[in-house]
Amino acid sequence: MSDSNSLPLRHFSELREALLAGQEVALVDLREEAAFATGHPLFAANLALSKLELEVQDRIPNRHTPVTLYDNGEFYNVQRGERKTVRAAQLLKSLGYQDIALLAGDLAGWKEAGGEIFTDVNAPSKAFGEWVEHHYRTPSLSAEQVLALQQQGANIAVLDVRRFDEFQVMSIPGGVSVPGGELVLRLKDVVPDENTHVIVNCAGRTRSIIGAQSLINAGFTQPVSALRNGTIGWTLARQKLSHLQHTQFPVLTETSRRFASKGAQTLALRAGVRSVTLSQIRDWQRDETRTLYVFDVRTAEEFRAGHLAGARHVPGGQLVQETDHYASVRGACVVLVDNDGVRAHMAASWLAQMNWEVYVAEVQPEDLTEQGDWKSRIAPAPAVESIKPEQLLGWLSEGNTGVIDLTTSANFRNRRIPGAVWTTRGNIPQIIALQPEKERWVVTCTSGLLARYAVTELAELTGKPVYLLERGTVGWIDQGLLLERGDSVYLSDAQDRYRRPYEGTDVSPQAMQDYLDWEYGLVGQLEKDGTHGFRLPEA
Repeated sequence: MSDSNSLPLRHFSELREALLAGQEVALVDLREEAAFATGHPLFAANLALSKLELEVQDRIPNRHTPVTLYDNGEFYNVQRGERKTVRAAQLLKSLGYQDIALLAGDLAGWKEAGGEIFTDVNAPSKAFGEWVEHHYRTPSLSAEQVLALQQQGANIAVLDVRRFDEFQVMSIPGGVSVPGGELVLRLKDVVPDENTHVIVNCAGRTRSIIGAQSLINAGFTQPVSALRNGTIGWTLARQKLSHLQHTQFPVLTETSRRFASKGAQTLALRAGVRSVTLSQIRDWQRDETRTLYVFDVRTAEEFRAGHLAGARHVPGGQLVQETDHYASVRGACVVLVDNDGVRAHMAASWLAQMNWEVYVAEVQPEDLTEQGDWKSRIAPAPAVESIKPEQLLGWLSEGNTGVIDLTTSANFRNRRIPGAVWTTRGNIPQIIALQPEKERWVVTCTSGLLARYAVTELAELTGKPVYLLERGTVGWIDQGLLLERGDSVYLSDAQDRYRRPYEGTDVSPQAMQDYLDWEYGLVGQLEKDGTHGFRLPEA
């Protein structure tokens, strides 16, 4: 069996030097998201071992990229002494990755070497937002000030730059949904009166800061402010939020596009953004010495109607907010695509300030011919034996069949096959060790996709027959079979997803305040870390 002694080590000093030199760094944290959020290096990318086959080829597309793996010293199989990092390395090698190493000392080694540790998720983007406010002195208003303006009937417009689904959960009363990547392009249509004071909000701080500063940087002269601390600040001020709202931006006019275009392109040029031809993009895609990301930053509807072949859809505002998730190789080359000359330039202007090598693609309408949704590249799934729900129902009545569900913990709580046990895929050995009496196992998840990858490894672990539930739990539901719902002992310490302090309507005030305090301290952490490379555009 392969062990960590057969894999090379990369040390903190090597990775730090690579980051400072602008070289490609793929520092992969293999833990589940909730564990990742407890602390990690600034430019670490969270790629949980449980879903590696589903995500790694999109997030680290070049198999020659130096990949460094770490966790917090966890074992996949304690009895065999098998580390999760080693298992991940074996999987990556099977997918063709050429340059794989382990982080010397894992997360503890990073700390001991003097590396700064950042909590929460999307730390690079959130730290950048705080850096932007600090250096640009982005104007903001408190929740109390905005409420007072509303009560006075002042000429204001509250624009919510989060995703539309987030807006629907909770929003500032009277707000309009204008996701951040659309803000500059559509402002003249959303707020035609140049005397209107535009107030930009999100759930916390980052997207409202970036949104407000985007309008200022793009040359809009009307009053612009961020809502300080977003819906969190509104809630902590004990002011009421609205729910299930649907007010969105109107249809784009040429007047709005033309007004925004000049400012966006001028700003991008100042930030160091360059244009690139399709021919050059195709050459880069064949270059195995560099990692290339091509992102279409328009709306999902526009992307679906026609896009550049090989481009991935990521709305511009979310790309700036979650750069580590989409461009997981720090130091890679990024190309952005739109059809209006505004959205790609605005997102690129921010990525350039985040120290990315970023370009805007020169495209014509006839270049955007690929239709449909973006399709993720996933590892080839092994051929396994599957059973239908009716067969599983009969086996369960006999009492000697176990069911492992690899769906999200939220889905498992909402609906599951009676008697099923939940786990993340990286913890399967620990779960099956608790039920040695089972004579066979059936693996499921919502659709059956992730479950397929686990069938063979479960059979190897148990030496017993293991089957895939055909069409997953959805197939069980479609047959009208009985479901369980609610809490489970298996969910007592679910780690698969980190609950953001700005999500939902049942977060404690202390958790929200702690989150804000963390954000306030990010600029200081950036200075201690020293690898961010953030920079202002030229005057």
